[in-house]
Parts: sequence; C-alpha cells; structure tokens
Amino acid sequence: MTDRLLGKPIADALNAASRAAIIAVPGLPPPSLISVHRGVDSPFRFYLKRQAKAAAEVGVRFRDEALAASAGPGDLEERLRALDRDPTVHAVLLEHPLPPPFDFYRAVGTLRPEKDVDGVGPENLGRLVAQRPVQVPAVARGAVRIAQFYHLPLEGEPVVVLGRSETVGLPLALLLGGKAEGIHATVTLAHSKSRDLPKVLASARTIFSCVGRPGLLNRATVPEGVHIVDVGISSVPDPTRPGASIAVGDADAGSLEGWAASLTPVPGGVGPVTVAQLMANSVDAWRRLTHPEGSG
Repeated sequence: MTDRLLGKPIADALNAASRAAIIAVPGLPPPSLISVHRGVDSPFRFYLKRQAKAAAEVGVRFRDEALAASAGPGDLEERLRALDRDPTVHAVLLEHPLPPPFDFYRAVGTLRPEKDVDGVGPENLGRLVAQRPVQVPAVARGAVRIAQFYHLPLEGEPVVVLGRSETVGLPLALLLGGKAEGIHATVTLAHSKSRDLPKVLASARTIFSCVGRPGLLNRATVPEGVHIVDVGISSVPDPTRPGASIAVGDADAGSLEGWAASLTPVPGGVGPVTVAQLMANSVDAWRRLTHPEGSG
C-alpha cells in the first residue's frame, strides 16, 4: 500500500499556532492581508475564496483588491506602493502569473520584504540564497513541512526537485539543500530540458514535483519505494461528469499505488498547507512590523 500524506494535520497545527500568536498580543489590531489581482473576472477566484476562509478561521483580516481590466503596469505598481506605505496593512499577496505587459517581479519588488508575504520578490529570494530569509514562498515551505511532518528521508539523502520556477522549484531546492531549515538534503534540480528523466530520478529517495504536467510521475519514470510530494496541479476533464473538470497533480496516483512508498494526494496534500503557511507568513509580517523585538 502507498501511504497518503494528507496536508490537513499540518494545516490544522499551523492555523492553531497562528491563532495563538494573534491572541497572545492583545491591544493591537489583528494582522491584515491584502490579495491583489487584475480584473474582476480573475482566474484566482477559487484561491481567493480559500484565502478568505482560512483568514477568517485564524483571525487575519483579509481583503482582495481587483484592478480594473484597463489598469496598466504603472497602476499596479502605484497600488502596491500605496499598500506598502499603509501602516494598517501588514501583508500583501500579488497573485500571479500576470499577463503581458506586466512584469511580476518588478511589481512585487515595490514591496518591502516583510510585506511580500509570499516571499517571491527579488529581495526575499536573494535573502533565501544567502540563507537569511525574511519571508519564504508559502508553497515551497508548505511542501517542506509535509516532508518533515511525515519524516520522509531528507537529511543527507538524494532528493530531486522537478521544476525550476522562481516561486516554487528554486526556493524549494534552496530550502532542502540549505542550512537555514536544518535539512541538508543532497538536491538535484531537474526541469523540462532534463534528459532521460528516469535516470535522473533513479537514485532519489524523495521527489518534489512542481511541473504541472499530469501523469509525469508513474511506474516508468520513478523508482520503486520512492516518496513523492506532489506540488503540481492541473485541471483536466472529469471522466464522470461531462463538461466538468477536476484537479490532478504530476503523479499518476493509480499507476503508483503499491509502487511508491508514499504520496501527497491532489487535492488534499500540499494545497491546505500552502494556505495555512500563507496565514502564518502574514502573522509573521504583522509581528515584525508592529513589535519587531518579538519577531523571529
């Protein structure tokens, strides 16, 4: 049997810690998180609902701001600067990807590192390289938390990260191989141009996949007994409901049943932990900005 690595127990623990941290500092307005996206018909509506629900459960004030479809890069950057100056706002999340001609990294770079709550701005990524992070991307840290909670083989072990995006794959590789989190894995970073993927994965004890390609991981590509943290998510037609779609990961769960040692399901694996980590990052930003002597 392949063990299912559920995200709910980790998310529940993170949310409990966030609630406790807010309650522990009476007399201050609670943390405020603003999610900025472009257009009233944003494709991020599903994520916004999840963020709003999680914020309400934890005690974080949440608001989403949709820029008009006519807004340009200058409008977005000015709005982010205004939020950065606003002392009542502690955390800002810029939803991405953004369509051309928007430059996501230029825009998110207008935020100070504490308020860049998803840790994807140039300063936060640079600090992560230097092993001195302020905010770490929630998806990457969430994936690491799952691996640590379930005691997957990491320290000194061969680990492969599939995907090299600046928001997930690269930060994840830095966290796993770096000193800051105390993990010390031996990390191989593979990607769409990597040749002979089964050979690359052959020695892996644990695989973190962040590609967004359904069925990429199956019995033909991964070694028997491997542990898989599936960060990829794609929408595919639902075979049971014409016209509907379902979310799937990079791993073919059916093929890997009884082959992989463990696997995070999609949905229900990394997703809940990511949202909880986003709330934890927001609380951390609030602590840093309102009472820095008590921040970590």
